[in-house]
Amino acid sequence: MDAAQILLIALLAVPAVGAVAVLAVPARRDRAARVLATGLAGVTFLLTLALPVAAPREFGWFSYGPVPALIPWVRVQADWVPSLGLQFHLGVDAISYPLVVLTGLLTVLCCAYTVKKVPEGGAGRTLAALLLVLEVGVLGTFLALDLILFFIFFEVVLLPMFAVIAGWGGPERRAAARKFVLYTLAGSVLLLIGVVTVVSQTGSGDLTGSFDLSRNTQCLVFALLAVAFAIKAPLWPLHTWLPDAHTEAPTVGSVILAGVLLKMGTYGLIRVGLGVAPQGAEWASPVLGVLAVVAIIAGSLICLRQRELKRLIAYSSVGHMGFVLLGIATLTVTGIQAALIGNVAHGLITGLLFFLVGTIKDRTGTGSLDQLSGLREQAPRLAGLLGFAAIASLGLPGLAGFWGEAFAVVAAVQAGGPFWVTLAVIAACGGALTAAYFLRLLRRVTHGPSTPGVRASRHSISLVEWVAWGPLVVLSLVIGLMPALVLSGTDIPIVSLIGARP
Repeated sequence: MDAAQILLIALLAVPAVGAVAVLAVPARRDRAARVLATGLAGVTFLLTLALPVAAPREFGWFSYGPVPALIPWVRVQADWVPSLGLQFHLGVDAISYPLVVLTGLLTVLCCAYTVKKVPEGGAGRTLAALLLVLEVGVLGTFLALDLILFFIFFEVVLLPMFAVIAGWGGPERRAAARKFVLYTLAGSVLLLIGVVTVVSQTGSGDLTGSFDLSRNTQCLVFALLAVAFAIKAPLWPLHTWLPDAHTEAPTVGSVILAGVLLKMGTYGLIRVGLGVAPQGAEWASPVLGVLAVVAIIAGSLICLRQRELKRLIAYSSVGHMGFVLLGIATLTVTGIQAALIGNVAHGLITGLLFFLVGTIKDRTGTGSLDQLSGLREQAPRLAGLLGFAAIASLGLPGLAGFWGEAFAVVAAVQAGGPFWVTLAVIAACGGALTAAYFLRLLRRVTHGPSTPGVRASRHSISLVEWVAWGPLVVLSLVIGLMPALVLSGTDIPIVSLIGARP
């Protein structure tokens, strides 16, 4: 086993062992346990950055070259259950690597945030340990190259996120947590049926290979997988669990949920849906395109009516994921690249937004837009950061949020024909509505006379908050200026999934 393979295993082992170590710290040393969790999450993040360096030269981050399709930079493959043909198969390539780094980054930032900001509901060390368990599940999902292993990691995140919402959330946290579990379990059943169908029909779950399935079987499998991943993403009309979960979750729970858990759905649609059932994806692509633009318009219109900060940001995710789905539905290289960079940009920007609105809600005691105004006068730095995050999310050119939305619309136009051009025009109108509701948000919160809650709140930004927010601000700007950091080397693995379409 070489150094790169050891790194790959360590990516899962460090947070898994770390969660146990954090829980083993005595309760009286709760803050020390949170510091330990932050350190271990930091080690995991550094391991994600080391992967391209340790990879063989022909697969390195800046040295892709014309390598064979779907060969990971680094892989670990071993028999797991030989009698059933199951393998422990992990790997990373250009499609999954940006999401692996995003997961490591957001986890360490959330753990750092808990060092001084533990929400009510129980011991901070338990919350920090749950964040590490969530990291194991999310990283495993992005690294798994076996269908059964993918399913197992996909399910690992369910109970920890339920515990985070139910243990440290708002007044209606238990109802929101139950709704999250019920929706996710329904998706899990469909995912399991699809996975078992593929493995039983082909005798293999290897995601780097091809699956010999009839067209009818592919259509059935893709339908099952698409609904399962749509629930996790979530995509309209299966999104109704999301606003309640975001509204009631603690700040770090909302950041992890929006930043990386939702990406498991869209990533699964690309890696598993397109990889396993390409003919099924082609059959369903018009329906996916229609659902995508409906999500974009519906999410924006709902946001224009929202009067609560966290619910507004939660519903904005429905629209942003609509652009991601539109890119996927085109089945083009440009469209899939739009989905990939849209995933990363949404994770960074919406993670920052939830950090900011969580802080505003904690300091003022309310998330109601009717009771928040005048933030610009009382807390100009906080208002400035909120303005930056809002314009990044609405897709201002030069910031990360621009590329995913722009590429998705371009991909729909390139797909050709009146149908896709119409979807592109509707999606572009949805982008304008996105600008409208974010500008409305800024006008309500930052301008006008200061409300009592804003006047009475603490206005300075602490060191912990700068540490948690700063990297997200910087990366939103850097990726906006250099999208190749996310998209470099994705052409070949994307072509291998969807064929040679432009």
